[in-house]
Amino acid sequence: LEISDWVNVVGITADARVILVRQHRHGIDAETLEIPGGCVDPGEAPEAAAARELLEETGYGDGVWRSLGWVWSNPAIQNNRTHLFLAEGLRSLGPPQLGPGEADLTVELRPVGEVAELLRSGEVNHSLAVVALQRWLLGG
Repeated sequence: LEISDWVNVVGITADARVILVRQHRHGIDAETLEIPGGCVDPGEAPEAAAARELLEETGYGDGVWRSLGWVWSNPAIQNNRTHLFLAEGLRSLGPPQLGPGEADLTVELRPVGEVAELLRSGEVNHSLAVVALQRWLLGG
């Protein structure tokens, strides 16, 4: 499948909380707890897409950004990459601006010290969110 690239953001607030989103995923007909992310629009730089998706889904922005690299999204059947970013020192810039299909999305802020347990327990189990959080925890 030829699919546009995606972005995922490990967002950390100025008061050391990780920004997570809970949303219904139709493929598994269940909610997941994951990090903000989405599609890179045609002609858009991954960095710009990451900042846009974070702001749209959570209302958070600014901060200091750096790349955590990229991974193949699902190389068995797709040709796209997921670009991973870390954004630290984020602040709320207003309410989320959810797009179509995101009406069920809710933002959750968790202390950064809980992230390893969220991964160990499987509470965060979306593979692309897991890899981004692990890269961050390992020093990305």
